[in-house]
Amino acid sequence: MPAAIVLLFVVIFYRIFFGIVDSANFGGIHNFSPIAAVALCGAAYLPKRLAVVLPLVALFVSDAVLNLVHYHLPLLTFEMAPRYEALAMISLIGLALRGHARLWPLLGASLVGSLIFFVLTNTGSWIAAPQYAKTFAGWAQALTTGIPGFPPTWWFYRQTLAGDLFFTGIFVLVMAWSRKSTGGSMPAVSRGFAR
Repeated sequence: MPAAIVLLFVVIFYRIFFGIVDSANFGGIHNFSPIAAVALCGAAYLPKRLAVVLPLVALFVSDAVLNLVHYHLPLLTFEMAPRYEALAMISLIGLALRGHARLWPLLGASLVGSLIFFVLTNTGSWIAAPQYAKTFAGWAQALTTGIPGFPPTWWFYRQTLAGDLFFTGIFVLVMAWSRKSTGGSMPAVSRGFAR
């Protein structure tokens, strides 16, 4: 439980810090975030009562701070809904891996989760942003080139995927190390990593 609370604060701090520092720097680590990895791995490893709630609370607190303090937006916006839906779906994938989570299945699930996040959030942008035509061509634009003047949306996906895979790998390593250092039996995840 203490590790889960520490993880929550680390994710909130990371997202707020880089949301403010890197918000206009598209050449930096924009969209390179631990939140989806926490949703996936948290659902696979953490106690069930925290498995889904932890990443959603981290996302909500960081969204609230960023929206109110940095972006000067209302607390709740339409664009938030697809993010929460995507994280809930990623958590369901993690719950499906619960009890037999290993490195390679989690990395595969991370790849699928990144794709889910990309499609849902860009579909939400297509619905909400007036720059997109409300046609199939407009939706295709939202999934590929994006809004003129910004990097293409596939660039954001690349950053999201890299972050998801990186933080999922870190989460798996920390879990394997934690179990090994406490003298517990080697979990399936550490055996999967050793291959």
